Amino acid sequence: MAQLSLRGIKKRFRDTAVLHGIDLEIGDREFVVFVGPSGCGKSTLLRLIAGLDPITEGEFVLNGTRMNDVAPSRRGIAMVFQSYALYPHMDVYENMAFGARLMGLDKAEVERRIAEAAQMLKLDALLKRRPRELSGGQRQRVAIGRALVRKPDVFLLDEPLSNLDAALRSEVRLEIAKLHREIGGTMIYVTHDQVEAMTLADKIVVMNSGRIEQVGSPRELYETPANVFVAGFIGSPRMTLVDVTRDGNRLGIANGGSVVMSALPQVPALKLGLRPDSVRLVRDADAEGLRAVVEYTEYLGDNAFVYARLADGTLLSARTTPNDLFAPDEAVTVQVDPASTHFFSAEDGRRLVLGGAG
Repeated sequence: MAQLSLRGIKKRFRDTAVLHGIDLEIGDREFVVFVGPSGCGKSTLLRLIAGLDPITEGEFVLNGTRMNDVAPSRRGIAMVFQSYALYPHMDVYENMAFGARLMGLDKAEVERRIAEAAQMLKLDALLKRRPRELSGGQRQRVAIGRALVRKPDVFLLDEPLSNLDAALRSEVRLEIAKLHREIGGTMIYVTHDQVEAMTLADKIVVMNSGRIEQVGSPRELYETPANVFVAGFIGSPRMTLVDVTRDGNRLGIANGGSVVMSALPQVPALKLGLRPDSVRLVRDADAEGLRAVVEYTEYLGDNAFVYARLADGTLLSARTTPNDLFAPDEAVTVQVDPASTHFFSAEDGRRLVLGGAG
């Protein structure tokens, strides 16, 4: 069992504030992903949980016990690093055994745990190899196995897939998801890749500039982003955000067409949020909608994304089919589905609710 509470966590490095008061609850057996751009503080927060850096202000509580001054080795937490951090002079078996021996386990228990982890991660045939004889994916599995052998209450994974190529990232991501299902432990995973976050997490914590922007399930963040930052970060391709003028229920772009909405939030200045699935491109220049010019198309086999530049310079993405591709520089009209449109305040970026101000 592992329940974590982060209460008012702040972190400064000399005169530089990195975290500005983090409040977060993580439940037992949850798979939580910290996601955000580089420099947002997600890896720093992970290191504070691990005990590798001291907390400047605030409190970290694990299972009811304050952990601020508890040594990393006594927290019941294991960390998997981005760089693998394997000992090059040790074989796979010795790398996996090292931490378990430091815990004071006897030889038979160490062997039992390694055999169990090796079978789970398909490392049985690699136990006598050294890290230089392994692929990147195999090294990452060894690093995970080393953590697994310790049987921690909490697993911390700091961008574990960033050094792998696309095919291996997909493979190891599936292994991590399967591992969580099988062992049932609490996992906290750091990434800047929102696709990893969406596919792995029970709960996503979106961070920006040392603060939490929103916490929720992947579906909650995708369907109801709290603000323009989350809207623009979650989703691939990202949501298009358009500043529009308003005339009653008609929203427009200067010299760039307009769309009519059946209902709008009661604020004067709006941003329109459009997912690729909520728009349709048509070749009729006289159709009602927003005027745009195609820049390029991403052909992905079973579907495609067309990127078109609106009159105000905003680049919009639209999902289409491989049989309905558009040529560069082709003029199109963007038609909007009102039912799947998002609205945000042009003043502070917060999500707006129909019929209200927020």
